[in-house]
Amino acid sequence: MEKAAKILKKPITSTLIAVVCGFLIAGVIIALMGYSPMEALGLLIKGVFSRPKYIFKVIEKSTPLILTGVSVAFAFRTGLFNIGAEGQYIVGSVAATVVGIKLSFPPIIQIPVVIFAGILAGAIFGVIVGFLKARFGIHEVITGIMLNWVALYLCNFVVNSHEFNKPSNSKTYSINQSGYTTILYNWKSSKAGIEFLRNNKWLSDILLKTDVNVGFLVAILVAVLVWFMLNKTTIGFGVRAVGLNPFAAEFAGIGVKRHITTTMAISGSICGLAAALTITGTSPHGLYLLTMFENVGFNGLFVALIAGSSPISCIFSGLFFGGLIYGGNSIQSGLGVPSEIINITIGTILFFVALTKVVPEIANRLAKRRENNA
Repeated sequence: MEKAAKILKKPITSTLIAVVCGFLIAGVIIALMGYSPMEALGLLIKGVFSRPKYIFKVIEKSTPLILTGVSVAFAFRTGLFNIGAEGQYIVGSVAATVVGIKLSFPPIIQIPVVIFAGILAGAIFGVIVGFLKARFGIHEVITGIMLNWVALYLCNFVVNSHEFNKPSNSKTYSINQSGYTTILYNWKSSKAGIEFLRNNKWLSDILLKTDVNVGFLVAILVAVLVWFMLNKTTIGFGVRAVGLNPFAAEFAGIGVKRHITTTMAISGSICGLAAALTITGTSPHGLYLLTMFENVGFNGLFVALIAGSSPISCIFSGLFFGGLIYGGNSIQSGLGVPSEIINITIGTILFFVALTKVVPEIANRLAKRRENNA
């Protein structure tokens, strides 16, 4: 009994229970619709792991989710709810695309410049939210939502502009190739590359059928650096102190307003980085006309919640969400189950994550019952 109570008190236990409950409820809904839950689960797993292409597609989908998740998790640690991550991601995409189209330097210059443009744009949107919160007490959710819409319409303005719009398309031109971070982009389309890949089906499945790029490695590095900053530096100590108790932090001499603005700037810059790596690393290397939000930033909120605001856990949480989103297409095509079932699964998991405090409470009651019986 004591061992079970200890296991239930661990945060990972609550998260796993939430995931299992989410899948169980999704399975019940699929069964009520007249489909086989086990067959749907099999198709989901097959759609993620059965081919190298699928695995790398999941990694490709997961990369921006990991980064936006880390961004939101970092803001959470200061007690801030960065719902503006979506807008910060979009404006980062806009900045990276505009700079990537207008400038044409060698890759050693072009790539850092394009990525920095995305980081800077995301940081500016983050600073606006943080400054308004720190200076005037305006809630970050209000300003974040408003800036999300500003970013969306700014994106559409750029896509529709004569200078950037690709004729007869609802998208912009692609950025210059010198800004691509896609791995072996030129080689795999060359005669030597095609000849080599023709004799290697495994590599061909990865390099020719996916946009495998350096983004995932950068996402892991950023998650580790943010974890280190939060737990091993004075800046991280200030961030955590403000998040735990801003009044006590201020009494101790920590600049609460400064930390709020700095935190939102860093959070926004990570979202901008996610956007820039998506533009440089994946097709079409440009912007589409948006009729609705892309949900990369909003899904980052879910990634951070599942991860318990841990930057390192965001890596695994992001991969899990990427697998659900990409593998869900197999359920739709294989069984004809509506794609909304994946959103239902995600929503259900989040619902149970919100109840994670219930599990430790159960553990405490089990421990008390054991003490009373002793």
